[in-house]
Amino acid sequence: MSFSTFHLRFVLIIILCSSTITIVNAQGHGPLYGLQTPTLAKGGVDLNVASMSLSTENETSYMLRYLFSYGITEDLQINLTTPTMIERLDNAPRTRGNSNMPANGDIEASLWYRFFSNAYGVGKRFESTAILGVSAPTDDVRGQVNVGNSIHGAISTGYASRTWYVWLGGGYQYYFEKDNEQLGDLPYASVVVGYRPNIFMGDYPKPDWRIFIETVAEFPGDNKYNEQQNFRDSRSKKVLMGPSFLGLYGAWGISFGALFPVVQDLTPSSIKENYRVSINLSYWL
Repeated sequence: MSFSTFHLRFVLIIILCSSTITIVNAQGHGPLYGLQTPTLAKGGVDLNVASMSLSTENETSYMLRYLFSYGITEDLQINLTTPTMIERLDNAPRTRGNSNMPANGDIEASLWYRFFSNAYGVGKRFESTAILGVSAPTDDVRGQVNVGNSIHGAISTGYASRTWYVWLGGGYQYYFEKDNEQLGDLPYASVVVGYRPNIFMGDYPKPDWRIFIETVAEFPGDNKYNEQQNFRDSRSKKVLMGPSFLGLYGAWGISFGALFPVVQDLTPSSIKENYRVSINLSYWL
């Protein structure tokens, strides 16, 4: 695919994403890809619309993601995310793809529980959040394997101030067997470092920007065919890194970023990635 074709398609996705944007209440301002800790205030509602693209050595996917979140308490949040697939990968790598949005067309419901929070100083806090989710696929076969429902669990912890942000997290996704076939599991980890320059600390109508460097490591296991596991010496290993940016202006927010592989130690059946791109638009009320 030529760069111009990719550029045109992604611009069309952004236009679609903008046309569906809806009023929301603000959630924590965090990264795109890595695990984070903020939860909504009690009664808070958050609706985000994201456009996502993942490119492998053979093909490229395009999709929209709609994420609805509700704050049951200030520390307990429920989420529902659903996709609109524009172009699906025939042989998709197993990945979460986004901090709270599966990348391969799954519908997912999840609970976020912030079980630790320690605020001190002016705008400084340490906190930890646990995540538990279940998902159902919107496709029957993924990478020539029957795809079933899955369960996902993760824990993230981090520090946030008015200037610096650091989040560390790890998770595990397990796919259930379907018709004697089973997708391999997905352990993963993420590290995010963020910085908010002093120039962006003024009050509205001054714009506010944050810069993040995000790293995601994934260790997908082998698939199972007809109740036989194809064992190898080790599972695949993949590390991706890249920048993301969050801009706020009044009630509007936009975040965008990309990840690029820096390590791809893959089993012969695995697919190499080229990049991941995501853009998220929000409006807060």
